[in-house]
Amino acid sequence: MPEKKLLAPGDLFIYAVPNAGNPQKVQRYCGEWAAGLREMAALGAEIMLPGHGLPIFGADRIAAALGDTAELLESIEGQVVALMNTGTTLDHVIHEVKFPPHLLEKPYLRGVYDDPQFLVRNVWRLYGGWYDGEPDNLLPAPRAEQAREWIALGGGLDRVLDRVQELRVAGNLRLACHLVEYAVIAEPASKPAHALRAEVYAARAQLQESSMARNILNHAALASAQGKRDLAGDY
Repeated sequence: MPEKKLLAPGDLFIYAVPNAGNPQKVQRYCGEWAAGLREMAALGAEIMLPGHGLPIFGADRIAAALGDTAELLESIEGQVVALMNTGTTLDHVIHEVKFPPHLLEKPYLRGVYDDPQFLVRNVWRLYGGWYDGEPDNLLPAPRAEQAREWIALGGGLDRVLDRVQELRVAGNLRLACHLVEYAVIAEPASKPAHALRAEVYAARAQLQESSMARNILNHAALASAQGKRDLAGDY
């Protein structure tokens, strides 16, 4: 509304890391998103009413908020593309991209909905498709078959669950999730495996700032409480 110098950016600005990498949504476009934010920042609006969160008053503050958000998106996309051009894998990219701390500390760029890492995956998907760069994942064996093999190599279910518990106590919930998931896939009827899975995922969920991550991890915990991997599934 130029006559009122009022800008309504919709959900392009939500007082959080932009929802440009939601793991349960279709493709989003970080570069175009950033371009739109910079175009809006140049309009000179004096009032901005975001899609979520508090209004922002003052042209300088509005331009800063939109510019910072655009900078974050551009940084993520630029780093991902640069790494992809080296021929590396998605796994390497996910753990190599650095999120500018001077941006994430802004009150309007906290990862309270999308975790910034989700945006990395979405940029990869845009430019690299679904192939993650790992040749064994191109035409994989069924995950259940893989899980049974890894559990056998680990010395059986009990030994693997003992290791999961050790990792949980040590605070390495990220790795504990991987192992307990294999345990449940390999032996889906195991009550001890499901009980530990529920415990591990619930503990990890509590540590997440991102509500999207927290909800997905809690879903896994609640499913195992019912002896399932997924609440909507039959197993």
